[in-house]
Amino acid sequence: MKNTKIAIIGSGSWATALAKILLENLPEICWFIRNEENIEQFRQYRHNPGYLRGIDFNIDRIHFTSNINAIATQCDTLIIAIPSAFLKETLKDLYVDISGKYVISGIKGLIPDEKMVMGEYLHIKYGLPFENIGVLSGPCHAEEVALEKLSYLTVAGTDEHKAEEFATLISCNYIKAVTSDDIWGTEYSSVLKNIVAIASGIAHGLRYGDNFQAVLISNAIQEIKRFVDTVHPISRDIKSSVYLGDLLVTAYSQFSRNRMFGTMIGKGYSVKTAQLEMDMIAEGFYSAKIIHEINDRYKVDMPICDTVYQILYNNRTPKKEILKLTDKLK
Repeated sequence: MKNTKIAIIGSGSWATALAKILLENLPEICWFIRNEENIEQFRQYRHNPGYLRGIDFNIDRIHFTSNINAIATQCDTLIIAIPSAFLKETLKDLYVDISGKYVISGIKGLIPDEKMVMGEYLHIKYGLPFENIGVLSGPCHAEEVALEKLSYLTVAGTDEHKAEEFATLISCNYIKAVTSDDIWGTEYSSVLKNIVAIASGIAHGLRYGDNFQAVLISNAIQEIKRFVDTVHPISRDIKSSVYLGDLLVTAYSQFSRNRMFGTMIGKGYSVKTAQLEMDMIAEGFYSAKIIHEINDRYKVDMPICDTVYQILYNNRTPKKEILKLTDKLK
């Protein structure tokens, strides 16, 4: 895979962190950024003007473009790292056939209106066979990648060889990468952990302590297991880092935008005000509604996700809803 051309689609913090990782092992990468002004600022200042500005790049090793079809034509591997809410808008002008490409999802959300995880959407919308779809998951925060703190990534895919090749490509002195064949469970758990992180933040904003947080997260991993085992019933170890570890870092870390969003809600901010004050997308906000709708079909017991949904979308009082949740946890 070192001889293939790899492109990143997206310009946020996770896309920027992935560019840093890839350039550890590749001589050059392609990078799609929609805004030409951002590209020019990137070239001028040698860092992303909007995110992780502490990472300096060798611009000569990056081929920037705002033409989605050019990058889809030139590259064999596409890594999509944008908020799920913006996916359709970003790809709306794509007419190049990408069914033969290896496409890796770095998205930790569901596709609005479609009620699908990214892998399912790519398969249906763009004709990608599942063996050409990879899912990149944590536990890993972009901010710690920027600081070169040791982090672990999981590459999930039904084609074991492709997943292992990409895992080798992103491995370096501060990244350890492993593989998994569970693209459904990996995607859904990464969606659900963002909703749980909002619940954790709300509890923190309401001044619940570490003791309650431990119970909340213990129940959350069981809730995640119930859901992913129902949606895609295969043998999986929910204690693995791609499930439990990703949940823990998202629910507890100072870098977690979903926890930050929840904390603001717990402190009394309205949903709209909290969104306006954050300069990053909290994927869990959108996911809470879609998971609630998906679960109308599966009827899985999900008290934590239901609580977040009621607070965010039915304007329920955080204090009262979290108090009711405390009686449902064990």
